[in-house]
Amino acid sequence: MKTIKTQLKETIKKSLDKTDFPAAVSFVVNYPRISQYGDYSTNVAMIIAKQLRKPPLEIAGELVKILQKQRFIKDMFEKVESIKPGFINFYFSPTFLSKQVSAILSLKDDYGKSDLGKKQKVQIEFISANPTGPLTIGNGRGGFYGDVLGNVLEKCGFKVIKEYLINDAGQQIEKLGHSVLQDNQAVYRGEYIDDLHNRLKGESDPYKVGQKAAKIILTQLIKPTVEKQMQIKFDRWFSEEKELRKTKKITEVLNWLKEKKYLYEKDNAWWFRSSDFGDNRDRVLIKQDGGSTYLAQDFAYLKNKFAERKFVTVIDIWGADHHGEVAGLLNAAKALGYKDQQKIILLQFVRLTKEGKEVRMSKRTGSYITMSELIETVGHDVARFFFLMYSPNSHIDFDMDLALEKSEKNPVYYVQYAFARLSSILNQPQVTSHFKKSPAALDYNQTEEYTLIKEVIKWPEILEEAASLYQVQLLPAYAISLADRFHQFYNNCRVINNDAINVSRVELVKLMRKIFLEVLSTIGVSAPEKM
Repeated sequence: MKTIKTQLKETIKKSLDKTDFPAAVSFVVNYPRISQYGDYSTNVAMIIAKQLRKPPLEIAGELVKILQKQRFIKDMFEKVESIKPGFINFYFSPTFLSKQVSAILSLKDDYGKSDLGKKQKVQIEFISANPTGPLTIGNGRGGFYGDVLGNVLEKCGFKVIKEYLINDAGQQIEKLGHSVLQDNQAVYRGEYIDDLHNRLKGESDPYKVGQKAAKIILTQLIKPTVEKQMQIKFDRWFSEEKELRKTKKITEVLNWLKEKKYLYEKDNAWWFRSSDFGDNRDRVLIKQDGGSTYLAQDFAYLKNKFAERKFVTVIDIWGADHHGEVAGLLNAAKALGYKDQQKIILLQFVRLTKEGKEVRMSKRTGSYITMSELIETVGHDVARFFFLMYSPNSHIDFDMDLALEKSEKNPVYYVQYAFARLSSILNQPQVTSHFKKSPAALDYNQTEEYTLIKEVIKWPEILEEAASLYQVQLLPAYAISLADRFHQFYNNCRVINNDAINVSRVELVKLMRKIFLEVLSTIGVSAPEKM
């Protein structure tokens, strides 16, 4: 089912066909920041005015006359108006809003679901931290982001595979081996390294030690953190060693690149002509010592994703410290023939603060904070929700004081408390007896009631926007806004008054509970009945 925003945009385009104005214009339909300017607003008249050099308000006025005659507009909006400097604003009719409560409650599927993705295969590769130590809070940000992005895309009709690439081969494994052996080439330190040193005594080959250590780290540190504490379920854990190196996939793709003249030899190394695809430099694939680089592995992995597993889109979620590798990967996709199908999301850094100062928590590593330690301290729901509240290009100052707060100051508590309140209302004896009856025609007349329904209507649109832009921070923001509207309703509109229930409001509370469940399950946090 198409969202109202999508249908409104289509209706505006059809209205343009009935005018002499250019129809092929790019315009937006958005929610006005100030509610007095309606429920939706469009800038279409101002876009056309720029092309025709006419007053935008004049064009907006002409379009309003045509829009008011459209069946879709008549059924849904009580008013359409043009205002300076040329916006067109749309106001829902109370009758339409009242009907939406029963209509949405009657849906068998989740209200937010859509077929936007048309079952296209999408792979999201995230976390993918080297198995050389516990997961850090930097890894954790990408974990929650990738998990929820996958949930959003699935709800919007994409076929999603969530994948973790295990870099269990190459130089970092040898470095890990030296670290476990604690020789003069050791790189990694911490209690976990000391533990591995004691467990793997008797081994002497750094690479073999590194492989054994990496397996232990993956199975006993990384996977438990990911699956139990972060509550992320990967569809596939993809091994570089087993699935790219032992199968000769890296060698195969390097030979293909040589045949296509995408590689050249210089200084006893092989270079990818990345500059031919717009990069500011060429990039090494085979080093002087004969070893392959991460980008060589990426070429083989991309070929596996696109050519063999037939993904239409591949999304990689990286930390901002990998920004220098973006051009290389995107150009690798171009060279293989998959231009614009590879997407990369860069997430900025995370810092823990307490009383305004940076927190150092880790005892096991001595140099960084683990996700396991954070979740043990603040809980899964708080960690997940707090990390998801920020856009990818925003740094996170994770406020430990706020995270540990058990009051409405804490945004997670605030949202979950709204759900608990909803559940409490519906568990009242007077209300449970109502469930056995068929509701009469619903009647609403309070501003808070209509505001609540309008907020519910946004849910499918929020999902589609998050899916289209890869901006999952829209979901926690929506959850908080939904809680805001509900708390205002709760404080001003009695559902039960002197043992008499307002049937219409009970139905609205049922609707709110349904939507909250969808939102919280998509975000991946719990929905407590009591708090």
